[in-house]
Amino acid sequence: MSGISLPHILLLLVIVVLVFGTSKLKNLGKDLGGAIKGFKESMKGEDDAAAPQAQQSQQPPAQLTQQQTPPAQPAAQQQHSEPRQGQ
Repeated sequence: MSGISLPHILLLLVIVVLVFGTSKLKNLGKDLGGAIKGFKESMKGEDDAAAPQAQQSQQPPAQLTQQQTPPAQPAAQQQHSEPRQGQ
């Protein structure tokens, strides 16, 4: 006797039906199906939201660097810290 055979599975299902009843099992199946449906819809929603980001990232590299780089400050406007003396 190794593993679980078909008769064992059928006996287990009969016991589960007798213990919980068909109405509770029907409600459980309905709730589980609704949860799976909601999960699939949320995954599809994330794919739809990711599509505009993918289109934006497909711009040529030259355009991306122009949009993301801040203008450079002239050297006269940059502040430098003075070196410490006596330490």
